[in-house]
Amino acid sequence: MKRTIKTILMMSIMSLVGLGFLTTPAMSAGNGPADGYTIHVQAPHMMADGTVGGPYHHYCKGIQGGEILQCLLFPTTAPDAKLVAVEYFIAKDLARKNVPLIQWNRAFHDHQVEIDTGRVVILDIEDPKEVKALAEAAGKTDGVIFHLWGKGQVVPDGTVTTPTSVGHVFRTK
Repeated sequence: MKRTIKTILMMSIMSLVGLGFLTTPAMSAGNGPADGYTIHVQAPHMMADGTVGGPYHHYCKGIQGGEILQCLLFPTTAPDAKLVAVEYFIAKDLARKNVPLIQWNRAFHDHQVEIDTGRVVILDIEDPKEVKALAEAAGKTDGVIFHLWGKGQVVPDGTVTTPTSVGHVFRTK
């Protein structure tokens, strides 16, 4: 009986170790779509109900050859913070050529206008020249936010809102 228990225990341990070797590379290889969110920006948003939300921590990376930054938004920097929204920074010429004006005014915002309000903070970069260059690059983009997890909700309920920036200005052309 002792030998059977030892055998079962040993096989269980070996199975767990083997499973660990199989799953670890897929989770930590450093080349998946969740890697590379190294640009850290903090900014509040004008929520769909007209209240100011945040500020939210935006962790961003470039996609599509750098024409778009996609950002994961969290209310805090805690390791277990909820992913509450996704924002895209889209080159102005690309956004304005592909999004009708009425839709742009409903859901998009000009990042230069947002930066000029003084409410945007670029974090985790020490060099002022790098901060300035990043702010200048962001100022050449329009943003669209998809808010997925409302304030006070225990779980996301499937409602998606499109907040804009605090200080959003409607375009006329």
